Amino acid sequence: QVQLVESGGGLVQAGGSLRLSCSASGSTISRYSMAWFRRAPGKERDIVAAISWNGGNTYYEDSVKGRFTISRDNAKNTAYLQMNSLKPEDTAVYYCAAYRGLRIVTLRNQYDYWGQGTQVTVSS
Repeated sequence: QVQLVESGGGLVQAGGSLRLSCSASGSTISRYSMAWFRRAPGKERDIVAAISWNGGNTYYEDSVKGRFTISRDNAKNTAYLQMNSLKPEDTAVYYCAAYRGLRIVTLRNQYDYWGQGTQVTVSS
């Protein structure tokens, strides 16, 4: 079992930055690929970014390419999402997820563990 706890969300003006953290406990995340999803009001929970077990491969949804960076520190059992140049349309609840495998997967139902989410609000 892996417990995931997100932190770092908040209210920021458009153009600003936030760094989300996902702290894991119960097991080492070095055996898992990690991802960030988000759910905007009235929308589905969609993938934002994913990273393979050793950080060697990453995936980004088109709308965040060049603005967001996913990373991980297996020694700290933590994954991160650095979000720059934030836009009002980035407003959502952001969720951390872990997939019990080494490769990147992008479908919501492929992930085994989820955090409770952290709210990110970008004002215009």
